[in-house]
Amino acid sequence: MTQDFEAVIGLEVHTQLATQSKLFCNCSTQFGAEANHQTCPVCLGLPGSLPVLNRYAFDLGIKAALALNCQIAKRLKFDRKNYFYPDLPKAYQISQFDKPLSFGGYLDIVLPDGQAKKVGITRAHLEEDAGKLLHDASEGASLVDYNRGGTPLLEIVSEPDIRSPEEAYIYLNSLKTILEYANVSDCNMEEGSLRCDANVSVRPRGQKEFGIKVEVKNLNSFKAVAKSIQYEIDRQIQAIADGETIRQETRLWNDGLSKTLPMRSKEQAHDYRYFPEPDLVPFTVSEEEVKKVLSQLGERPWERLKRLQDAFQLPLGDAQQLVLDKKLGDFFEACMKYNVPGKRMCNWVLSELMGRLNERQIRIQKSPITSEALAELVQLIENNTISGKIGKNVLDLMFETGKSAVAVVEEKGLKQVTDTGEIETIVSDVIKQNPKPVADFQSGEMKAIGFLVGQVMKASKGKANPGLVNKILQEKLKK
Repeated sequence: MTQDFEAVIGLEVHTQLATQSKLFCNCSTQFGAEANHQTCPVCLGLPGSLPVLNRYAFDLGIKAALALNCQIAKRLKFDRKNYFYPDLPKAYQISQFDKPLSFGGYLDIVLPDGQAKKVGITRAHLEEDAGKLLHDASEGASLVDYNRGGTPLLEIVSEPDIRSPEEAYIYLNSLKTILEYANVSDCNMEEGSLRCDANVSVRPRGQKEFGIKVEVKNLNSFKAVAKSIQYEIDRQIQAIADGETIRQETRLWNDGLSKTLPMRSKEQAHDYRYFPEPDLVPFTVSEEEVKKVLSQLGERPWERLKRLQDAFQLPLGDAQQLVLDKKLGDFFEACMKYNVPGKRMCNWVLSELMGRLNERQIRIQKSPITSEALAELVQLIENNTISGKIGKNVLDLMFETGKSAVAVVEEKGLKQVTDTGEIETIVSDVIKQNPKPVADFQSGEMKAIGFLVGQVMKASKGKANPGLVNKILQEKLKK
């Protein structure tokens, strides 16, 4: 039945803007502070307190919207979105309703088959975050931390142009990259800087009308977004097959059970009783202000992609990996300041370093191996001080000890043997000890040389220069 239906998906992404203070007060936005120690009468909504818009947050909102090809509204206002939750102290959220910051944008994504697709951006608007509920099962109670309340968010609402979990995953990765390059958010999902809700419906293929929309919340990773969308598509198709009616509702994603669960019936706009925020008057944005922010956008991801390919002769796939994660790209470019070959440096960053960081679940910006330290290691390989194989062992020891590559090589005596006389002696011994492989090679079996090279490397404890070993072996075996 899946082939008979089409999914229609729209995503609502909340990204925390990279400010040091909240949207309408001076309280800090620092992550990890002691609960309820970053609050004031304004973000707690106490009587008599008045909000004042954070100008820097406003400019970051414009910057993000421009990066997403949105039109900036000439006149905008803030509204009160009324609803009661324990983590919303004033029982309303200051958001934007009918006059948002921006509208009518789009994001180009590249699908796995290489085809480009344009996903529309309905709007991107500013709003304040709520607090955070902490559920204590042992106490049978929920606690509230209001530190996050009032933090500036930009809500980015896509058009329902996405048709599969895979497209949703690609869209979110592309969106994250755009926001990081615009320097408007760190997009750290672990700290809640990027959060996503998915609106999912299904309809018979060829039908123009949308099906009944279900909103899925509690998505804390891009993989969870893709998994929850796939589950919801399958659930809705099965429900239709069983003759059930799809209800418009909000559901929660349970990662442990890998399924969505009902939360509440879906609210409509009128349920929130929006009305203009009386303490923040409507205002206009001049073209000069927009142009000023536009000039600050800096290098775009696709511009960096071309530059990395041209400057360091990198294959497209490698360059794309570096560009997709801005911090990873920054690390690579920091390594390149030390005059090392681009392709080899790229391999060590993407394969060796990232492999070890991923095993330890460490982000590149927290890497214990600095760009200078990794470049030093690659330089040792490049100038034949050590072999590439030994270099991998050296990198492991650098992780364990925190020492530099040079220090590890010196302490462990790992310098590569390049003395031809010493290598010739080892090669002669290996030839004497392995008459059959020698005879096989001399009778035309070229694979035998690989075994003999391995034996020489083993005898030298991996320190003999492989190129010299191969050259000397070939010379001796042809005599």
